[in-house]
Amino acid sequence: MSTQHTYRVIVRGTWDGLTDEARARLLSEVDDHGLSAMQFTEEGSLTYDRVLKHFSFRYVVVCDAEDGEEMAAAIAEDRAETYLDEHGYGHGALRSTVTDMDTMKINYKGRRG
Repeated sequence: MSTQHTYRVIVRGTWDGLTDEARARLLSEVDDHGLSAMQFTEEGSLTYDRVLKHFSFRYVVVCDAEDGEEMAAAIAEDRAETYLDEHGYGHGALRSTVTDMDTMKINYKGRRG
């Protein structure tokens, strides 16, 4: 059995071709999707601002370590694309940044070992 790793993935994109209805819906919910909404969750948290230019999702993805960051990014981008498509939100290409939480080193300030 393969080892599972937990990844934090940020998927970024740009709104593109939003309909008037989609734009109005996003603006009506903008207060729920600001900086305070930035959380890494399995379902993903969507953040954007009133300008409606860029957006980002934050995901927690658990997958086989041997599949690595590339698979975690693909899973997160697929989740983001599905969400955007289901809600009728037009967008450009998606790009991801992945952090493997199981290999990340924590630097504790003031501690000496």
